[in-house]
Amino acid sequence: MSSAIRTVFSLPLRGLTWLGSQGTRAVAAVVFIAAAVPPLGALLRPYVTEAILVLLCISFMRVDLVALYGHLRRPALAASATAWTTIGVPVIVGLVTHATGLTDRAPGLSLALMLQSMASPMMASPALAALMGLDATLVLVTLVTATAIVPFTASVFASLFLGGMLSISPLTLGLKLLGILAASLLAATFIRWLFGADAIQRHKQPIDGFNIIILLIFASAIMGDVVSDLVARPVFTISLAALSFALYFTLLAVTTFLFRRIGYERALALGLMVSQRNLGLMLAATAGALPATTWLYFAMTQFAIHLSPYMLMPIARRLTARADISGTAASTDASA
Repeated sequence: MSSAIRTVFSLPLRGLTWLGSQGTRAVAAVVFIAAAVPPLGALLRPYVTEAILVLLCISFMRVDLVALYGHLRRPALAASATAWTTIGVPVIVGLVTHATGLTDRAPGLSLALMLQSMASPMMASPALAALMGLDATLVLVTLVTATAIVPFTASVFASLFLGGMLSISPLTLGLKLLGILAASLLAATFIRWLFGADAIQRHKQPIDGFNIIILLIFASAIMGDVVSDLVARPVFTISLAALSFALYFTLLAVTTFLFRRIGYERALALGLMVSQRNLGLMLAATAGALPATTWLYFAMTQFAIHLSPYMLMPIARRLTARADISGTAASTDASA
């Protein structure tokens, strides 16, 4: 009997381990599965908030506290990266949307762009950076500091740029963001206390696999109407997809350029983080009470978010190889 029970439990574990080993391929596949099965989206849409809470909890649970403390002792770089992603990006996006008149001509799209810019980086950013061979520790530290202050910065920028476009007040938005993040952090702390950091590290791949399943739930929930929108408004839908890719790679390129002095490999890791905005956090905070255009834009951003890490893998490999060669040459010179 005990052997049968072990077999029953080992099969899902093996499946999760295999799924977690697929890396960026599995992350890219998620978006196509979510778009191809609209009924799945209709079924899962009520669970967007729960999916976001689980994703946040998994990310907090896997924080490398030793590496985090090491970077926090040298805070200048993390502080500048945090200021850029939480203040610089929303200020620029807010000024551009108002200067171009987008706020009046397309309020739903303007709201989507502002919520995207105000959001903290995705909690999966360190894992994606690690999968690409980039510096995940710096990404993690910046992610933690940016996430800690985003309830306050989002409230300020909502007051400055959104006016009455949100169904909730800026203060309520900030408080809801704070509550979601605090609940996830408490749950993650309890899990780390219950199982221990070593056990979490040993089960890295099954946890990666479970994380991908939750990503599928989230992506399906917000992409359930993509096919029908594409059929009904093909030009508009494709234009939103193109805009999401353009904004993604603009943030990636600008961030990499701004932080190029720390080395292009680490700068690209920060660029990846800044480009990956946690739209799910904003959906959870607003309870999904957003215009149809905002929902559709958020759905289109999933293609850029899920496909770009896979597309950027060749560049990341070249940069990490160059960094390894430079490091080897430097150590050889030092020993000589």
